[in-house]
Amino acid sequence: MQEIEPFYNWRGIYIAAEDPESPFYGREYSEFEYSATIYNHYIHPQWDDIGSETLYLKVLYADYELSFAVIEFIGEWNDAIGNDIMYLKRDIVDEMIASGIRNYILIGENVLNMHGESEDYYEEWFDDIEDGWIVGLNFREHVIREFNDYGLDNYIVFGGRFDEINWRRYQPADLYELIDSFMRRRLN
Repeated sequence: MQEIEPFYNWRGIYIAAEDPESPFYGREYSEFEYSATIYNHYIHPQWDDIGSETLYLKVLYADYELSFAVIEFIGEWNDAIGNDIMYLKRDIVDEMIASGIRNYILIGENVLNMHGESEDYYEEWFDDIEDGWIVGLNFREHVIREFNDYGLDNYIVFGGRFDEINWRRYQPADLYELIDSFMRRRLN
């Protein structure tokens, strides 16, 4: 796990630690000192701690004019024991919503498991973004099944086209435009 880094090709255009609107503004990172773990496995020091013992993330990009953010995750999404959605919603998403972010692209290929509990925070997140959307890209099939088993697909769109997008080949605004076009067609 320590070799899995957050996607870094957009660092030339956005760094959350340098964005005054970001919940991670001012954070300093080490390239060499590994201290964070998921189940005793060290993870790369560029991942951001959100208060969860098993779920870390990286805000890869945020655009306040277009009102979207791309967030990559690693670890186990565990609402049943760790209440990860509470940390995500209260400490990250609420700040982003206050800054005008209404559309969320969640990258889940490094999420190994999901253990659901309640849909309260997901419903609150969905309500708070008004006409926005939350889309999960490239989550593993068994993880999507777990989200769906808890009814969370009412709030986050997964699967189908969204698992076929090679998101790394896009620039952030182009990725947003592609997903937004899918969402507009879906809603119409």
